[in-house]
Amino acid sequence: MFSLSSQIVNRFDFDVLPQHVAVIMDGNGRWAMEKGLPRVAGHRQGAKTLKKLLRCCHRLGIKELTAYAFSTENWRRPLEEIDFLMLLFEQLLIQELEQLHEQNVRISFIGDLSILPKSLQEIIHHSMEKTINNQTIHFRVAINYGGRQEIVNACRQIVQQVNQGNLTLETIDEAVFKQYLYTSGAKDPDLLIRTSGEMRLSNYLLWQMAYTEIYFTEVLWPDFKTAQFYDALSHYQQRNRRFGGLTKVK
Repeated sequence: MFSLSSQIVNRFDFDVLPQHVAVIMDGNGRWAMEKGLPRVAGHRQGAKTLKKLLRCCHRLGIKELTAYAFSTENWRRPLEEIDFLMLLFEQLLIQELEQLHEQNVRISFIGDLSILPKSLQEIIHHSMEKTINNQTIHFRVAINYGGRQEIVNACRQIVQQVNQGNLTLETIDEAVFKQYLYTSGAKDPDLLIRTSGEMRLSNYLLWQMAYTEIYFTEVLWPDFKTAQFYDALSHYQQRNRRFGGLTKVK
């Protein structure tokens, strides 16, 4: 792990830091427009912010980071912006893969990847295969992802298994259902951070966030710095997580 300053070490109780952080990276376009820049400039700056957040999670020992990069609804955006985002995803993977691998970062992608550009699909699969045994932090990117779509897809797979005789209705419970989600094997997020002042889930990890602590901030994503992340973690540590019970659970 990277060394941490004494100020940071004294600020947090490392026993109650979230082990899985999810982020909705909102405000890239607004950030660019406020500066008189094209929207794509906001996305490029937002990618830099995400890289810094991943590095910070790595330093703190947070084991999972899941970022909402492109939703199933984002296809409604202008074609020029969509094309730029697909190219940006591809370029970033090519540029950053070796360094992330050296840092023992595991990379995964969740969502319906089948309709993405073929070149992007290839680098996605290559990055997942290359880093599959890395264990320091699991960096998950949601692309062409929708929470409702994920749940419907899981239901279809379970029905198919029942029809084939591999499952019975009596054996289907929450644990079985989770195995058919994109996030199979992942810990549910402890903390969700959404930037830019919007206060909704936007079809993100709907099943997984039943008991996730949610932190909203007015800060636009490209301006979300390390200090703002530490603020979110401080708020998280003040929450009383009871999971429906009466006693706080770490």
